[in-house]
Parts: sequence; structure tokens; C-alpha cells
Amino acid sequence: MATPATETHDGRSSASLLREIGLIGLLWASMGSIIGSGWLFGAQKGLMTAGPAAIISWVVGGFAILVLALVHAELGAMYPVSGGSARFPHYAFGGFAGASFGWFSWLQAATVAPIEVSAMILYAGHYGFASGWLHSDGTLTSSGLIVAVVLMFLVSSVNYLGIRALALTNSVATWWKVGVPLATILIVALVGGFHTSNFTAANGFNPDGAHGILAAVSTSGIIFSYLGFEQADQLAGESNNPKRDIPVAVIGSIVLGLIIYIALQVVFIGALPESAIGSTWSQVGDGLYTAFTGPWAQLASLVSLGWLASILYLDAIISPGGTGLIYTAASARVSYGLSRNGYVPTIFERLSARRVPWFGVLFAFVIGCICFLPFPSWQSLVGLITSASVLMYAGAPLSFGAFRRRLPDAERPWRLPFGGVISPVAFIVANFVILWTGWDTDWKLGIAILLGYVLLVANNLLKLNPTQPVLDWHAAQWLPIYLVGLGIIVYLSDYGPLDNPVIPLWWDLVVMAAFSLLIYYWALYVALPTAKIEEMVNEVVLPEEGDLAPMPSH
Repeated sequence: MATPATETHDGRSSASLLREIGLIGLLWASMGSIIGSGWLFGAQKGLMTAGPAAIISWVVGGFAILVLALVHAELGAMYPVSGGSARFPHYAFGGFAGASFGWFSWLQAATVAPIEVSAMILYAGHYGFASGWLHSDGTLTSSGLIVAVVLMFLVSSVNYLGIRALALTNSVATWWKVGVPLATILIVALVGGFHTSNFTAANGFNPDGAHGILAAVSTSGIIFSYLGFEQADQLAGESNNPKRDIPVAVIGSIVLGLIIYIALQVVFIGALPESAIGSTWSQVGDGLYTAFTGPWAQLASLVSLGWLASILYLDAIISPGGTGLIYTAASARVSYGLSRNGYVPTIFERLSARRVPWFGVLFAFVIGCICFLPFPSWQSLVGLITSASVLMYAGAPLSFGAFRRRLPDAERPWRLPFGGVISPVAFIVANFVILWTGWDTDWKLGIAILLGYVLLVANNLLKLNPTQPVLDWHAAQWLPIYLVGLGIIVYLSDYGPLDNPVIPLWWDLVVMAAFSLLIYYWALYVALPTAKIEEMVNEVVLPEEGDLAPMPSH
């Protein structure tokens, strides 16, 4: 039994997180985050945006996330600390960059749970008792809001049972979550029928060309569906053998997810009855697949697989619920890491008797409930969280490059081959996804970023954390230019609000790639010096590694 956490004279907890998660727990933490509500809606939304060419969108999205995952795999094994994605930029570029990317990381993690709860409520509309939970525009009614808060409470409550109970609960849910999509692929394709003519039906295989393919990647839930591989990094502070297990969990989860999602899209297109396809893939009308509120379950009913539809309606509760569960855990670990670095109040470091960052879980619950108020539907949240997620991911390639340059001889339990090439490519890919998300979403992300800086300033002025991080403006001088530059390029591009874009399609990719390389090598040039990075690692990372069991001999 864990000993109760006590406090030091400065209000910090004297206890550390327990290292109780093994390889399967880490793999299923990442995999359980990847297979959530995305698979329930992604195939339908992708088809509406890009036509059958959405298959290409899934390949593009999977490649983009895999490149980013490879970078995270080396970093997570190198520095196995809680909330790793939020902390790598801190060690490479100091306080200002660390606070910024930490905020992006927390924003993403804390707002995924309400998306998953929204998906649960949307699918529940199939049942008569849930008919009054949503308005016609997708917003929650008063009764729907109460249900959403109750579901958020249940998701949050499991986190208080401790990391071992969380890992066990998530593992059981993930076996189900992976098994149901795989069974659906086989049963619908073999029993429900598969029509190859569907791939050229309506207005063709690729009605909107490259623009439709790329837009589907970020706005139809495709990138959103792949998010979650970093959960192994976020929980690294509670892994009993992170140097071996994290690379396997991070890379393995993406490979499995890519195979499942591409197969789902192919089968969804091929199984649609002719009566469910209109004159265009984006046409909305009664009887058409575009009107499905529970796409896979309703498709199963159309092809006379009513028993499978019943299972899918049940899965629509388990899959999103499991993902919300693990993201709530991740948000608490990210805020724990932010507090350790001095960016947010020390109360986020307080641990319960079971060594759970209890205030971080509580805070995530409150923020999740607030998210139900201003956003009208599942898809309206997806674009914003996709951008926040990818902006968080962009910090990893920059940190990777800085560590490779400043600490070439540091221990790397798993070393990424051709890392000097893959790292800048990963940074370019992250910025491409932000471009494809479009201006309507990205300007809202800009507001959220400014809010984060307000919170950082308030924490410092009110001295809510005894650790006062040095902001290291010199090492982060590229960051304001990077954020503003992203906004300008998106605004002037084909994905911006202008009727006649200043930067046309394809040229926007060239401009974004060139801008990304400029920022990447600028950041590496001004990164913290070797001695400073080593000092920060010795002060923060090594103490957290102290609970690690010795590496097993082979």
C-alpha cells in the first residue's frame, strides 16, 4: 500500500508517483486513446469531405502522425518523466518555450474527454430515453448537460483509484475497443456485402481534388483519430521500465491504428447500399449516409446486421469513455509536470494516498464541464483540438534537434535512425496539419494561446509556485515569430478566409515548409547551452528516475 503523501515547507508534495505500469499498460494507454470516438465518425466525415479519396487522407494523416511518433519515442525513453510532451521543450529552450508548449499540451489533453462524452451522447440518441438530450443543432439540452456532467464525473472518478487501477480498467476497455472495430470490418465486408462500384459512384472518387483530401485530414476527424500515441510519454513517470517499453508503445500504437482506420474507411465505402448514396458525396438528405447520426450502427442495420448494430451502440459508450478516461489521467500528469517546472500553482503537484495528482484530475473535470457550454457538436471541437494537439507535437522535433546537437553523447535507450532528417520533416508535417485545419479553427486556437499566457503571468505575479522558472527569452526568441507566422500563412493561404488567396494551393505547402525549416534551425541555433540543459536534467529528471527498478539483464 502506498504511503500517504506529505508536504514540504514550501507546499510541495514529498511523495513521488508510483512506477507500476508495464509494457501492455503503456501500449494500451496509447492505443486506448487512439481508438475512441474517431472510429465511430471518421469514416463518414472523411467520405463527406473527400469522397472515396478519404482513403488517401487516412494514409496521409497516418504518415504525418507516425513521423511525429518516431521523434517522441526517442525522447520518451531518454527522459521518462511524467507529462513528458509538456516538458521536453522546457529542457531544450527554457521557461518561456516550456510554458508555451506545456499549455498547448494541457489544452489538448483536458479537452478530449468532453469530446468523447459528446460522442457518447450523440450515439445514445438511438435510444428513446436519450431523445431529449440534444437540440436539433447538436447542442446539449438541460437534461443533456446534466448527463454530460455525470459522465465526466464517472470518467474522472476512476482516476482517483490509482495508476494500477487506471491501467487495469483501461486495458480491459481497450481489448474491447480494438476487438469491436476489427470484428466490424470483417463482418460488414463479408456478410453485409461489398460493392466496388461505390468507389466511383456519386460525383467520383476524388471530387474535390487535393484540397478535399488534405482538408479531410484535419477537419473530418482523421488526425484527431490518430491522436493519443503520446500517452505513453505522458505516463512515463509511472512506467516500471520506460527505457525499453516507451518506444514500443508509442510506435506500435500508431502502426496498429493506421491499419485499423484505413480498413474501416474502405469497408464503410464498399458496404454502403446504393440507396444511401446521393448525387454527390457531400449531399445531405433523408435516407442518405450523410444523415447518419450513428454511422456504423446505422450502416449495420441497413445491411441486415441488427445484432451488430446493438453491439456498436454499446461500443459507442465504451470506446469514447475509455479514451476520456486516459486523457483525464494525462491532463493531470501534464499539469503535475507544469507545476514541477514552476508554471502553474504547486497545488497541481499534490498527491493523494494512492499517489494520484488529485487536484489536476479535479481541475480537468471542471474544465471539461465548461467545454460543453460554447461548442455545438462533436465535430466543432475536433478541429480546435487537432490544432492544439499538433502544435503540442511540434515542440518534440524542436527539442529532439536541440538534444541531438547539444547532447550528442547522452544515453538514448532507443535512437531514431536518420533522426537528423526525420526531425525537421516531422516539424514541417506538424505545421502542414495546422495549415489544413484552416483559419476558422486556427484563430480560436490563437485566443486559447493568449489565455495561457495570461495564466502564466498571473502565476508569477501572485507567486503561486516557489519555483520561479527563468524564461530564457534568448533561447525562445523564435517562438513569437513562429506563432504569428503560422497565423499569417494560414490566413493568406487557400485555407484562409480570402476569396482570392494570396498564396494558392500547393504554393502554401512550399511556403510553410520553407518557414518551418527557418524556424527549426533558428531554434536549434539559440537553444540552451549544454551545461544549462544538463543542470536542468539533473535537478528535475534524474530525481524522478530515481524510483526506476534496475534494467533487467538478458
